[in-house]
Amino acid sequence: MKKLLLVLGIVILTISIALLALVTLVDPNQFKPLLVEQVKKNTGLDLVVDGDIQWQFFPSLGFSLGKTELRNPDEFENQNLFKVDTIGIDVSVIPLLQKKLEIGNVNLSGAELHIETLKDGKRNIDVLSQKSSVTEQQTVSSSAQSTAPQSDNVSSSKDGSGTGLSTDDWSINLAGITVSDTSVEIQDRKAGTYTKLYDVSFQLSEFAFDQWTKIDFAMKGQNNQQKFATQGRAEFKLQQDLVSYTLRDIELDASLSDPQTKIERAVIGLDTFAFGKANSLTYEVVGQASGLDLDLKGSSTLTIDPEMTKLLMGPLKLKATLQGASLPQSPMNIDMDSTLSFDITQKHLSFVLKKLAANDLLFDGKTDATLSDIPKIRFSLHSPNIDLDEFLGLSRSVNEPSHDEVASETPTAPKSSQSKPEQSQPEQSDEKEPDLSALKTLDVEGKIAIDAFKASNARMQNVDANFSIKEGIVKLSSFSSNLYQGSIKANARLDARQSPASYVVKKQLKGVKVQPLLRDVLENDKLEGTGNINVDISGKSLTVNGIKKNLAGTVSILFEDGAVNGINVAQLIRENYAKFKGKEVEKQNEPLKTDFSALQATLKLNKGTVSTNDLSIQSPLLRIHGEGKANYLQQDVDFLLRTSIVGSLSGQGGKDIDELRDITIPINISGKWADPKFKLVFDEVLKQKAQKEIDRGLKKLDEKLGDKIKDEKTKDAVNKLLKGLFN
Repeated sequence: MKKLLLVLGIVILTISIALLALVTLVDPNQFKPLLVEQVKKNTGLDLVVDGDIQWQFFPSLGFSLGKTELRNPDEFENQNLFKVDTIGIDVSVIPLLQKKLEIGNVNLSGAELHIETLKDGKRNIDVLSQKSSVTEQQTVSSSAQSTAPQSDNVSSSKDGSGTGLSTDDWSINLAGITVSDTSVEIQDRKAGTYTKLYDVSFQLSEFAFDQWTKIDFAMKGQNNQQKFATQGRAEFKLQQDLVSYTLRDIELDASLSDPQTKIERAVIGLDTFAFGKANSLTYEVVGQASGLDLDLKGSSTLTIDPEMTKLLMGPLKLKATLQGASLPQSPMNIDMDSTLSFDITQKHLSFVLKKLAANDLLFDGKTDATLSDIPKIRFSLHSPNIDLDEFLGLSRSVNEPSHDEVASETPTAPKSSQSKPEQSQPEQSDEKEPDLSALKTLDVEGKIAIDAFKASNARMQNVDANFSIKEGIVKLSSFSSNLYQGSIKANARLDARQSPASYVVKKQLKGVKVQPLLRDVLENDKLEGTGNINVDISGKSLTVNGIKKNLAGTVSILFEDGAVNGINVAQLIRENYAKFKGKEVEKQNEPLKTDFSALQATLKLNKGTVSTNDLSIQSPLLRIHGEGKANYLQQDVDFLLRTSIVGSLSGQGGKDIDELRDITIPINISGKWADPKFKLVFDEVLKQKAQKEIDRGLKKLDEKLGDKIKDEKTKDAVNKLLKGLFN
């Protein structure tokens, strides 16, 4: 036994003396030329080792390398592909005999990596991949025969009879990892992009299985014009099986800036994280983006199953304040309560919006999305009340002057100088069709329900809309709403597969009170009654002038029990007829309105004009038939109304003019929409009245002389003679 111990001691002493001699007598820097030669042989790149190479073998196996540089090929801008100032690692020897792997501090300092792509697509790292692939092929071919006979041994090791190491038998301790002053630069001249990470640091301390280990990291970066910085910390515990782990005290703090955005602070925090458990999460963003000041805070619970196939965030809450001149309301306070889930295997996302408040607006709804080349999105959205005018700041106060009133009080140039730009306005050629190509990449179906809605001062109730977007076609499959004691139903189709886009619109209004609608929307009360309107139109182009020029279709109108305000046809006839007869015009205090029991017309729209030949207005006093056209490009009208008096003019406060009864009175309407001119054509009235008197005189003459003139030829001759005298 003593001899055995003596022999073992001699062996250990010999090995120790050999290692000591190796460390003291052999300088590892002698291997620099060999390293340079092998790198050149295998990569074609130059290796420059300026720093010292050091090693140690006891009491720990260690290695350190000083400043070392791997040169780039000549055609690349940066001198180095890779550079490092110092790198070192050591492992304790004695604990290895006890199946303990004790690693000292791993240090990496001053590392730089430069990846560059030239305009022709050539990259500096291609040399490494090409050389490595050739080396791998040579290695595989040369070792194929030597590995074949060992297949039995390999099989036995798989069965567990080999001598492979298992982490279950070993304990591993790591004193720490320190990475400092490290950078990565990626420049792609072909794509015109530039990315750089710098001041990269990483600190890990006191790692061991089943124990909490601290991590701290930080870095700064630049991506083209965008600059960012981030830092964070966390603690983790890794189990002996190298699979199970737990995180806690996770905090990530970042900042970002570019010409349009400045995020001063973006923070994400997790108290703990473990798979299969609900983990508390908080987040905060403060900064400016798109001209808005942002202040967002929120919280949620994050759950990820152990298989990492499902993610759940709920409740997901957000409170935010947005401020900026571009907002319709500033500040805008947002409060959201929602739930989000994502099935990674099915690529399906579900988002339930329990509440979204933006100042006075409230929403709730649900969205489901299946991710693919063209995402499939289905959603429903509901709001109890939307006052779009108030939200956009468009509501007018009672005493606030209208646009027309302000314009009338503003000094203007003479009309002649204004007429030219008005006429040239429809000829504008700088309008561009909107780019709707993104619609081809959407597959969306949605439903929107709004209990009360107000826009452009028009009020609707029970708004219900269903629409879809697929393959560049937008369909409004149904739209319904109650408005002004009536209802509206509509459907529409927009085809954006070609430019300019084309569209078809159909809608029906039933039982709508016209006057309050016009008063609210247009501040105009020239028409009242109950309206029924059918619209069937189509067109192409989505520019203002393009819509006007290409709009075509029909609009059928039926108004009942109403009035046309601004004109009293009975009074107009009385006054003009009195002037024609040279009589004094009696002043009347009647309202300027013409009552009717029914007004109906079919309007035909055709590329800038609207025309009708079947306008009909019926009232106890009048029968009016009209025809004509209006040009909504030039905004003028040319219309002829044929008015027949079928009742007593005294019905609207005037005296009887029986002699005009059953005579058709033409009324011309012409001029601009904003200021139309009304004119009665009395020449035609006189002809009709004279013809009426002739017919009445002939009838009386025939009654008196009819018995005396027996010859029919003589009777006809007398009638023709009398008619000729009046014509």
